[in-house]
Amino acid sequence: VVCFLDVTLPYTYFLETVRSKMKLAALSLSLAASAAAFAPTQTSSRGQVSLQETKADLEALAKELNPVLGFYDPLNLAEAEFWGQSNEATIGFLRHAEIKHGRIAMFAFVGYIVHANGIKFPWAMQMDGTPFPSETNPPALWDAVSDSAKWQIFSLIAFLEFWSELSTPTHKHYMAGGKPGDYPDFVSGPEGIPHPVPFSLYDPFKLSKNMSEETKARRLRAEINNGRLAQLSILAFLSEQCAPGSVPLLKGVVPAYDGEPMAPFVTNYLGQPFGY
Repeated sequence: VVCFLDVTLPYTYFLETVRSKMKLAALSLSLAASAAAFAPTQTSSRGQVSLQETKADLEALAKELNPVLGFYDPLNLAEAEFWGQSNEATIGFLRHAEIKHGRIAMFAFVGYIVHANGIKFPWAMQMDGTPFPSETNPPALWDAVSDSAKWQIFSLIAFLEFWSELSTPTHKHYMAGGKPGDYPDFVSGPEGIPHPVPFSLYDPFKLSKNMSEETKARRLRAEINNGRLAQLSILAFLSEQCAPGSVPLLKGVVPAYDGEPMAPFVTNYLGQPFGY
């Protein structure tokens, strides 16, 4: 149901710059074009995302990801220095933004397909017995979810976002030499979560523990390309729903939607005092 979308790399990067990390789960816009690699120096395998990358690394990775398109950066963001930080830190930020938005878009695409086919949990959605909505129009289904349920979703996302920004001795921030796209493990104890957390968000069952660097490199490239495709796909779905005929291939495939797909709530709480 959540709609994290994107059309172009520059647009997403602009959003990330202006809105920083304050993204609501149901409404982010994502990026897609120019990619990045990591670290120019001590890495021979591209799967082990190297640290402190440069524009040359991005150009090399772009060729690996899409030999036809290659490196595409019309706004020359690969040479930018956001917030007075170094170019390497800026590249780490942009790289992390693409990976994260690609992952969210993949969740959004799968969620859209699931809900469009009427698949839902058989038990009650809320403690008062309210069932999960039966709506098969995904944006309309999101509108049917109660505000209290949405706030729980947003609270979880806020926590995950907060945790992802932590920089610890075992996990460097992606703008300070860490790996973009790497999510820190949940740590229990005095310096972490005050209760046991048996599973991490990424690879909870440690299936990649013995994976070779070559395999990791291939999977990383696949994730980037799949994330880009998912961003374009979820945007295409919503574009056709809100502007019928805008995506000819989806004409008659997805139902029309006359709401606001970017609004987290049906009620405009911020605009109400001003008559909106």
